[in-house]
Amino acid sequence: MEFLEKSKAVKLRSHLDKYLVADDDKVEVRQSRNGASRKAQWVVELVEGKDRFVRLKSCNGRYLTSTTIPFLLGMTGNRVVQADLEPGSEFTHQWEVIRDGFQVKFRSWCGTYLRANGGTPPWRNSITHDDPYSSSTQNWVLWDVENVKLLEDSDSFSSSVSDGFCVWEPPSPMAVISVKSPMKNSQLQKNSEKFMSGMDFFLNAKAVRLRSHHDKYLLAEEDEESVTQDRNGSSKNARWVVETVPGYDFVIRLRSCYGKYLTASNQPFLLGVTGRKVLQTQPGRLDSSVEWEPIKDGSRVKLKTRYGNFLRANGGLPPWRNSVTHDIPHRTVTQDWVLWDVDVVEIHVQSSPRQNPSAPPLPHSDSLDFEPYTKSLQFSRQQSSDSNVSSPSKAEGRIIYYHVAEDNGSVEDEGMQGYSLVFKGSGVEELTRKFEEETGLEGIIVCCRSPLNGKLYPLRLDLPPNNVTMQVVLVLPASTVAREFEQQGLL
Repeated sequence: MEFLEKSKAVKLRSHLDKYLVADDDKVEVRQSRNGASRKAQWVVELVEGKDRFVRLKSCNGRYLTSTTIPFLLGMTGNRVVQADLEPGSEFTHQWEVIRDGFQVKFRSWCGTYLRANGGTPPWRNSITHDDPYSSSTQNWVLWDVENVKLLEDSDSFSSSVSDGFCVWEPPSPMAVISVKSPMKNSQLQKNSEKFMSGMDFFLNAKAVRLRSHHDKYLLAEEDEESVTQDRNGSSKNARWVVETVPGYDFVIRLRSCYGKYLTASNQPFLLGVTGRKVLQTQPGRLDSSVEWEPIKDGSRVKLKTRYGNFLRANGGLPPWRNSVTHDIPHRTVTQDWVLWDVDVVEIHVQSSPRQNPSAPPLPHSDSLDFEPYTKSLQFSRQQSSDSNVSSPSKAEGRIIYYHVAEDNGSVEDEGMQGYSLVFKGSGVEELTRKFEEETGLEGIIVCCRSPLNGKLYPLRLDLPPNNVTMQVVLVLPASTVAREFEQQGLL
């Protein structure tokens, strides 16, 4: 709630880097990349008697409202519109603000979330309120808050920018969001139980190892620049010194054995694909690129950058294999790629006159023999490093690349590889359910393109054996090409 409680007006940016805007018809809301438009600015009104609830008023003087009207018949998600404040229906204009790392979620009166939809029309750029049922749509309900300054003598807004980020008006220590300054600990003490969950993994930790879902460790390469994954967790290169940011909670820095910091750079890992390089650097001035926010996810942790990306351990074929990037996992198959097990290998000694003499001795700071002590720590999930090294898990199933077709069946950039998932079965119905979970779309038709005439045809037979890699096209049930399939008796 601290993102909004001192703000007079805001802009809300979705995971697609598009802004929530109010249309001129004074009814519809949608997403747009034009964040400079007045339509993208929303006045914040606090709800009296409810600590975390707000109303958002558009430039048209109407309120962001959650309705019970389906966005599309037969599909999940109800419409979000602009509406006047009416007695008896005030609850439909109220949104509960829930913080998620450096972003927020807006929960409606019925427990669903304000969602920015992607995909093909009519989903593209639409706004609904819904629950993110699949892992691939979890980020669709997350919003970045940019604050604007409301002029008292004008109906227009003007942006107030500092270091590339907007700041609260009036300024206060609690409100300023800066590239170099995560939120101050003094402002988050009241909510420490909620926001410190990810820091539990690093409590009193002086050095740690980070183990990915591939059972490989985050390693600082000998070139003193690259960062990779490796199964050799006993190497000194797998050891990362934990530093807290002075004056701030819930943010850490990780320093390699070469004295350099784990850094989220702006360099693309590969041109034309998502994911940016993670490096070891020693900047002259420590900034937000070397700061990571731990977020608890069950018994593991995610490390989030100031810009909303996560430290990700990549799998697959070279050059992806063993690489480490920072990115947002949009697809189900990559959700676990941002999860890390934390093995604490050295702790800060707390001097105490009543220290238990029978407690095991703490490892020396320059010692690499930390395995016995690591296993004794309650907040380390390591069971047996040796067994993890000797029996790596291997993904089973075939890789299926896919595109989502337009209304007429055409596919943009079909020559490119597209999205992918790993599928272990062979039945078309099972594959269809997998795609529905992956994309968040319902009733889709899985098709392949004929090599003879280039036309799309629905898959009807089981998939070929031997886990052959495939490429398919997903057709929406309400599209023109789907109706043509029905007329031809293909469905």
